[in-house]
Amino acid sequence: MVAVTSPFSREKAAETKKSLAEAFSSWSNLKQALQVKNTLGYSESHLEPTPAEKRTWDFKTYCLFYFGISFGNWTLGSTMIGIGLSWWQAIVVIFVSQTIASIVMAFNSRAASRYHLGYPAISRAVFGMYGSYYFVGARAVLAAVWYGIQLYSGANHVGNMLRAIFGDAYNNIPNRIPESAGITTKGMLSFILFWLIHLIFCFFRPYQLKKFFWFKGFIMLPAVAGVFIYCMIESKGKVGNTLADSTVTGGLGWAIMHGINSGMGNTATLITNQPDIARWAKNPRASILSQILVQPLAVTLSATFGILATAGINGKWDLELWNPWDLLDAIQDHHNGSGARFAIFLAALCWTISILGTNIAANMISFGSDAALLWPRYIDMKRGFFIAQILGYAIVPWKILASATIFTTFLSGYGLFMASVVAIMVSDYFIQTKGNIATEWLFNPGKSNVHYHYHGGWNIQAVIAYIIGIALPFPGFAASLGATGVNQAGYDLFYIGWILSFTMSFVFYNTICKIWPTKNQRLIRERGMGWEECAYNPISDDSSSAGQEEMGVSQVVADGTDTKKEGAL
Repeated sequence: MVAVTSPFSREKAAETKKSLAEAFSSWSNLKQALQVKNTLGYSESHLEPTPAEKRTWDFKTYCLFYFGISFGNWTLGSTMIGIGLSWWQAIVVIFVSQTIASIVMAFNSRAASRYHLGYPAISRAVFGMYGSYYFVGARAVLAAVWYGIQLYSGANHVGNMLRAIFGDAYNNIPNRIPESAGITTKGMLSFILFWLIHLIFCFFRPYQLKKFFWFKGFIMLPAVAGVFIYCMIESKGKVGNTLADSTVTGGLGWAIMHGINSGMGNTATLITNQPDIARWAKNPRASILSQILVQPLAVTLSATFGILATAGINGKWDLELWNPWDLLDAIQDHHNGSGARFAIFLAALCWTISILGTNIAANMISFGSDAALLWPRYIDMKRGFFIAQILGYAIVPWKILASATIFTTFLSGYGLFMASVVAIMVSDYFIQTKGNIATEWLFNPGKSNVHYHYHGGWNIQAVIAYIIGIALPFPGFAASLGATGVNQAGYDLFYIGWILSFTMSFVFYNTICKIWPTKNQRLIRERGMGWEECAYNPISDDSSSAGQEEMGVSQVVADGTDTKKEGAL
């Protein structure tokens, strides 16, 4: 246990008052006060390999983690039905999409589980010392948007709990917010409450939340199963095709591809974030096998519960529901007794905790890590958590989640931008560099960095492959946001955007590098290095060490040992 000093002690208050007075005495003092101090998680320390004593995640831990992350995908299945698939087609599409996603996740986990580096550090090796800023920034945007969406999703379940407790006193709160805002007064109250719960977790470091992640994984199974069983009993198991009336232009084939693409987009954050998760592994097999075995089955099972329960209840009550919070509200509309309200409260509580854990693991931590790289002098990981809090409100997520169609379009769209990034990372590691990362060179920003300076700090070959990857589906994405002049072919390419972007970037990066290899790739080939040789024999010389000393970063070797272990995650 960590001892906590009361923030209300007189000594603490006096010290805080003195520090504030000094900080605001001049502009230079204020800038100095705002700078990140040399403490846990500061500046570049989160880029360093995770030290051996913190690599505690074994196979069982990862299985529980991925189950907890994946089992809350009730909404994904309902969304598939919302775009025109029958219940059984939606189940097949989800399993296919998540199988593809888990394979890509496994490949993207290898570098991190072998060298114990997070996404920002690996992006330096692939995209260059300065090119990484764009690709880390792109993921930060993705994490911030998804963070807001999860905030709103959880807030709706907070609303379920408040209604279960207070009944009409909550449900009939007068709305003082204009209809054009897309949210009501009671909805905003629930959002603020859930936002405040997230705020508490901003004060914790990731490794302190391990047991919380386990807990959230355990409680979701009885909650989801309980709601599913109720819906099947209430509808007497009559599922049918009650939500399969809407269609996607182009027929069933494109609807299926659209569904697969939406499934990939739904997992895009988790696919991209694998290095930040796999870096804690005791061995590579623990993180890789667990996601291949658990993730597709957990997502498909939870989505199947959502599909069948939603279709059954909609047929029974003649509704058009597609998300679990509306379903819980509908159940209370039909069963408002104390026992039913208590069951609804427990189900909503479990869903709230699950969404909270997923949001922290998949979005808050990744955004904090990215923000610390983008502006290390003034932002560390913890400050990044607080920035994510602000952005989670600023993106007005209730607008994104207005309907199944808008939500599906959003999922399909943002995923294609990260698909190219993952494709290039996988290609560079497994094909172009034979699994070799010169860890010590990741901290040298100067021209003397023969491995990762590339062209002015940018891997131009990777940039070209990235642009090619997003070029074909981009017109359809723009059209989905309201642009005009896009023909049907443009829409069709957008429907397969994630897979198309990944494939195009993967193929073109390998082709470009075969004709025009980077300097790092040439050095590895000239030295005749074998598979993951750097993991056993790190590449280093005086230049890389000097670069680290200039930046105030300790000496690091590939197996994760270093002289300043307290700074690494």
